[in-house]
Amino acid sequence: MILVDLHLHSTFSDGSLAPELLVARGRSKGLSVMSLTDHDTAAGLTGFMAACTRWNMQCVTGIELSADFRRTMHILGYRINYRDPALESALESLRKGREWRNGEMVRRLQKMGFDISMEEVAAEAGGEVVARPHLAKVMVRKGYVNDLPSAFSRYIGDSGPAYVERDRLSPGECITLIRNAGGLAVLAHPVQTADSTGELREIAARLKEYGLWGMECISSRHTSEQIFQYLSVAAEFGLFPTAGSDFHGSANPAAAMGIPVSEDFLPWARLGVTL
Repeated sequence: MILVDLHLHSTFSDGSLAPELLVARGRSKGLSVMSLTDHDTAAGLTGFMAACTRWNMQCVTGIELSADFRRTMHILGYRINYRDPALESALESLRKGREWRNGEMVRRLQKMGFDISMEEVAAEAGGEVVARPHLAKVMVRKGYVNDLPSAFSRYIGDSGPAYVERDRLSPGECITLIRNAGGLAVLAHPVQTADSTGELREIAARLKEYGLWGMECISSRHTSEQIFQYLSVAAEFGLFPTAGSDFHGSANPAAAMGIPVSEDFLPWARLGVTL
């Protein structure tokens, strides 16, 4: 068995560790393969890949795109050329939409009586991509809530009064963007996307038509029963199963880094990895 993690987040999206520190953490835990998959941005990959090279770690370029769907649907992209012009253009458009959304959420909180500015939230992010966890940290620091989960559940979560929807690509657009950048598209944490195995089969069939390559079957978000179901669906539709913790550091301490798998769990060469 080996330890791998193909679903990691850094400070460039909503994680608490810089890319270089993620690599250091992975090295200390004995990971054989790791991938940085920040939300809708490839900005952290240069530092991540450089750190992996410096410490002789096997790594895979990655990203996690949010798809426009009735429930949460995230598409992971592995082995992408993160300097692909079309990918960079699409990510820039998403970044501008995120900036508008962040400002609108701050404005909503201000109308509710919170003394919070966009400058404070940006400072909390420290020059990285600004995301909701940074807003939540400001709310905690100023004493409006006791902790990050409270900020989300009461104000900025998906059903909160300050929540603002953001622009998303369609599932097909996500997969096409990843494939055109030389990557492999994988459905992340299907537990968030489908309520039943039957529904997941329908989703998998449609995404397979778009060019889906794999499904994240083994995750810290999945029970043993769900993992068995997801592996069965993946096999039925000829999708490669992948494994990732969805690690965010202190932003989500429940997800520990590292998933044990067999050495032949994936065709690692397809991901540019040599074990």
